[in-house]
Amino acid sequence: MTENTNVLVTGFAQLPKETTLYERYKTITVVLVINVETEIIEDAEFTFSADLTNYYLTTLLRGYDLKNGINPLIDILRSRVLIPSQGAVIQSIRSAWDRYKESKAAVYAYK
Repeated sequence: MTENTNVLVTGFAQLPKETTLYERYKTITVVLVINVETEIIEDAEFTFSADLTNYYLTTLLRGYDLKNGINPLIDILRSRVLIPSQGAVIQSIRSAWDRYKESKAAVYAYK
């Protein structure tokens, strides 16, 4: 990862109320490192307490090309992440995606 071409973006979502995670954390956070030149997700991290969950989700996101849009990634998550908090995971990624696209548009508006 080269620092001058990367941005750090976060997204949040509320966890489902009927889950143990909700009782402990209330929300899930995703942190993405995105290369702004290639639009590749270079790294990712979630605030899940289980290391295996974090590892698995990270492997799904790492290397994803955001030039393809967010919907193909959401489809992958829907088919491969079969956990009660699946919707919160997807929403946190959508939130990070929205923040990334808004900030990128703002940067290009000033150039």
